[in-house]
Amino acid sequence: MEQLRFTPFLIPMNKSFTIPLLWLLVAITGAAAVGGIALNRGESINALWFIIAALCCYALAYRFYAAWIASTVLMVDETRATPAERLENGHDFIPTDRWVVFGHHFAAIAGPGPLVGPTLAAQFGFLPGTLWILVGAVLGGCVQDMVTLFFSTRRNGKSLGQMARDELGIIGGVAALIGTFTIMVILIAVLGLVVVNAMKHSPWATFTVSATLPIAMLVGIYMRHLRPGQVLEASTVGVLLLLVAVAGGGWVDGNPIRAWFDMDGLSLAWCIMAYGLAAAVMPVWLLLAPRDYLSTFMKLGTISLLAIAIVCLHPDIKMPAITPFIDGSGPIFGGKLFPFVFITIACGAISGFHSLVASGTTPKLLANERDIRMIGYGAMLLESFVAIMAMIAATVLDPGVFFAINSPAGMVGAEAAQAVAKITAWGFPVSVGQMQLLAQQMGEATLFARTGGAPSLAVGMASIFGSVFGESLLALWYHFAIMFEAIFILTTLDAGTRVGRFMLQDMLGNIWPKMADTSWTPSVLITSTVVVACWGYFLYIGVIDPNGGVNILWPLFGIANQMLAAIALCVATGILVKSGRLSYAWITAAPLTWLIIVTGTAAYEKLTSPDLRVGFFAAAHDLSEKLAAGLLPAAKAAIAPQLIFNLYLDAYLTLFFVTVLLLVVLDMLKVSVNSLLGRPVQPLSEVAHTPNHMTEQQLAQWGRD
Repeated sequence: MEQLRFTPFLIPMNKSFTIPLLWLLVAITGAAAVGGIALNRGESINALWFIIAALCCYALAYRFYAAWIASTVLMVDETRATPAERLENGHDFIPTDRWVVFGHHFAAIAGPGPLVGPTLAAQFGFLPGTLWILVGAVLGGCVQDMVTLFFSTRRNGKSLGQMARDELGIIGGVAALIGTFTIMVILIAVLGLVVVNAMKHSPWATFTVSATLPIAMLVGIYMRHLRPGQVLEASTVGVLLLLVAVAGGGWVDGNPIRAWFDMDGLSLAWCIMAYGLAAAVMPVWLLLAPRDYLSTFMKLGTISLLAIAIVCLHPDIKMPAITPFIDGSGPIFGGKLFPFVFITIACGAISGFHSLVASGTTPKLLANERDIRMIGYGAMLLESFVAIMAMIAATVLDPGVFFAINSPAGMVGAEAAQAVAKITAWGFPVSVGQMQLLAQQMGEATLFARTGGAPSLAVGMASIFGSVFGESLLALWYHFAIMFEAIFILTTLDAGTRVGRFMLQDMLGNIWPKMADTSWTPSVLITSTVVVACWGYFLYIGVIDPNGGVNILWPLFGIANQMLAAIALCVATGILVKSGRLSYAWITAAPLTWLIIVTGTAAYEKLTSPDLRVGFFAAAHDLSEKLAAGLLPAAKAAIAPQLIFNLYLDAYLTLFFVTVLLLVVLDMLKVSVNSLLGRPVQPLSEVAHTPNHMTEQQLAQWGRD
């Protein structure tokens, strides 16, 4: 009887020792993996260490840091009704299954950044980008996403700009409203151009992406009307149809019907604009949410398959930890390691665009505050893992091949022999025959000077898949990767358009309150059309310009994105201080300080650097002088005025964004100081507590989860 009496106490005691020991083992393993990556010098390192380091860091951060923020700093309350429940209107505010919301949120935030950014940043070596992805995501990006989602949920799903207006004051708030909307337009235009370039003359990608639209609408109708609540059934149907669409795309590409889907850039641009308008206007349950949810299966399936292939193949990383190009002489883009590695890799570490989604569509779908950690922090961790996969795919290539694909002809020469000679002279051997064979295997005419990051990422993914599943299918894997990138990015564009509509409605609502009503059809139609027209104009110019047009805005993409993240962290820091949580404000103030340093330095260099590959004004002046002196070839002279205009536009937009950030920071500091000194400040705009209508059984389930 004595033994029976003490048995119940032995089990929890064993568990109390076992669980901490398991987490200690995870911490030691993660530290060893990160240390092995960071301290590696001159020896080959296996890609498995990258996966182990990432998974251990993410598990520890989610289990401890994110849980502490959610419970202690934010104090999430599962008994509190969310805007989706209180303001449900069947159009924008709809309580939605958390896995569908997670899928939508992940699909919306995971655009080209986690794929292209790490690939381009690999010119510095694998080490700087990898460390920034891990540290930046855990301490910066995930925190920004989670706190922004929380504060927007507590404020009826208000946009980031409107929260700045309500919490910080008129000057900083108006600057944030205008600045965030302008940044959004530029970001969506660049995303659209990347999608057009990925799908242009690719019938496989065009067919598969097009097929996701009716499939998503079918799934939306199935979950809302045919079989309400049966998410698993709808997901199964949707995934099976999605796989059929992927296979069908391959069949279309090999048959005469391919001509129907072999579209040029301008035709695709008009189609993308039409889709963006539909995604912004139609009820969120009908197209946007189910399409993003299904796209998440494609994204996660491909990334999981890539991770499995890496585990099976365990390839060695061939790129050095640090390359000579950290001094700013890199062929892919100009600029030194600091600050430009932190600008080039945005979405994989911290991205301001996420704050727009976290204060746009997602809080209007969230059924319970308990899911904020999973959706806000967890989805960003998953995107960071995508960035790690992209870094691996880029760095397992021979460095010579990597630079041959990503270096523009202007840097290495237009002829293949010139390019390989220059790249080999850098210490990264490559041959013309090697590149010709690779292009033949991938089904391409040439892979020289395929800049932008996407082609080299596709080559890296295809090489890994081919080594595991059969090299005879390299061309298949390459084109599958291109299609995958197009789907990956388009989900960010559609959600961004809807978020842009919310932002414009919030702005106009300060002038005419009726325009802020997301249920009022005239407001929905007007603001959606204006948003699509704004980013559609830049997309149109970029597509028809033989030199890329809006491509010159790409250097501004990273700076604008990180400045947007700084604005989001400013708003969060100000709210924490006003709420009496000064002792916890460091969770947002620390990454905010780092971003101010990084973006300020990058903006200063882009405005003042005499390096023609870095400074906007320097490049514009140089091009103007050459044009006036008649030193440019006829083809270059014809487009020089447009190039000069774009360079000046970049420069003045950078000044505008710096000014906006400065105003928001000063307003945040002013509000924080006044709050601490007991002076009058704008009251918190958090709505009053309203109990939700969950049953006791549902509440118990939330607690177990």
